[in-house]
Amino acid sequence: MKIYLAPMEGVVNARMRALLTEVGGIDRCVTEFVRVTRQLLPPRVFYRYCPELHHGSTTPAGTPVYLQLLGSEANCMADNAARAAQLGAAGIDLNFGCPAKTVNKHRGGSILLDEPMLIHDIVATIRSSLPQSIPLTVKIRLGYEDSSPLLDVAHAVTQAGASELIIHARTKAQGYKPPAHWGAIATVREHVGIPIVANGEIWSEQDYHRCRTVSGCDDVMIGRGLLAQPGLASLLKGHVTSAMHWRDTVEKLIRFQRELQLECVPRHACSPLKQWLAYLKLHYQEAADLLQRVKRITDAETMLYALRAEQRQALAAA
Repeated sequence: MKIYLAPMEGVVNARMRALLTEVGGIDRCVTEFVRVTRQLLPPRVFYRYCPELHHGSTTPAGTPVYLQLLGSEANCMADNAARAAQLGAAGIDLNFGCPAKTVNKHRGGSILLDEPMLIHDIVATIRSSLPQSIPLTVKIRLGYEDSSPLLDVAHAVTQAGASELIIHARTKAQGYKPPAHWGAIATVREHVGIPIVANGEIWSEQDYHRCRTVSGCDDVMIGRGLLAQPGLASLLKGHVTSAMHWRDTVEKLIRFQRELQLECVPRHACSPLKQWLAYLKLHYQEAADLLQRVKRITDAETMLYALRAEQRQALAAA
C-alpha cells in the first residue's frame, strides 16, 4: 500500500509537508496548485510553491514531492510542466478536482470534468512535453454536478498517457460533505488499466479498510485525516500500534510555531497554528481545549509560551 499526502491550498505547504513526512508512512506529497494561465512562469514561482526543488524535490525526510499545475490552456500547461521538470520536479500532478468557485469561474479545476476531450488534450500535450522518466499524475473528482462523465474522463486521462489517476470520491456539487462514494472508484478500476488512488473521508484505520474494500484500491491519498491525526500513515502502515500521543503532537506544534515566527510577518505568525489546531481537535480533545485558550492570541511569543505550558502539562500527565 502507498499513502499520499493530499494537496490543500493554504494548508499543506512545504512547512507542513516537512512536519508530516517526518512522522513517517507517507510515500509522496503534492504541492498546492500552481495556477497556469497564458504565460510561462518564472522559476521563482515554482520554487515558492515547491522549495523542495532546491533539495532534489524531496522533503527533509526524503519523501518525493510532485508539483501540481492547474489550468485549461494545454500548450501553456505543457510549457510550465516542462519547466518544472527542468527545475527538478520529481513528478507533475494535474488538478482537475478543485471545487473553488473562483477557480472554476476561470476554467480551472473541476469545471473541466464536463469536457473529457479537453482533459485528454491537456494531459496528452503535457505528457509529450515531459521526459518519459517524469511521472504525470491526474487528480479528479467524480464529476462537476454529477458523475455521468466519470468514465469518459477516466478513459481520456488513460489514453492521454497519465501514469496514475487519483479520484476524490465526490462531485464538485457534493463538496466535502460525507459520505465519500468509494464505489464509483471501483467502477473506474474495472474500465481503465492505470493505477487508481482513492481519496476522500479517510480519517481512521476503519475508514481505510472500508475504502479498500469498497473501492478496491490499496493506495490512498489523505488530506484532512493526516492533519487531524499526524501519525495516521504510520498507523496504517503498521509502523506503530497506536495513535501519536498528544505530548508528541505538542512538540510538533512548538516547532511549527517557531518556524512561523521566523518565516511569517508578525500579523500572520499565529493563524496557521490555530488552523492546524482546528483539524487536530477532530482527533484530540486536548487540541480542542488548547484552541479555546489560544484562539484570541495574536502575538507569536505569547503563543509559544502557551504551547510550552501545554507541553509541560502533557508531560506531567504522561
